[in-house]
Amino acid sequence: MIGAKMMWGNSKGPAMIRYVVAGAMLGVLLSATPSFAVTSKEKMATCKFGADDQKLTGAARSKFMKKCMLNKDEPRGAPMAPPPPPAMPPPQH
Repeated sequence: MIGAKMMWGNSKGPAMIRYVVAGAMLGVLLSATPSFAVTSKEKMATCKFGADDQKLTGAARSKFMKKCMLNKDEPRGAPMAPPPPPAMPPPQH
């Protein structure tokens, strides 16, 4: 009881908890929003970063940059099949 009285004894306790909860919720909401390149300049920077990361040069870089700047939402193809189950060892007698 003494600890509860001391914790809630001043009027700043409940207000502080509200600020902490509001800050935590704001952090979660901001981290959950996707970040997209909005302008063509930002998109170009994103594509250049991807090309640099893959160390592309020449025709391969040009092809990558052209495809990246199109900004199409293309499917990635068929999903991979699951690996086969491991072979069972022969029974030992």
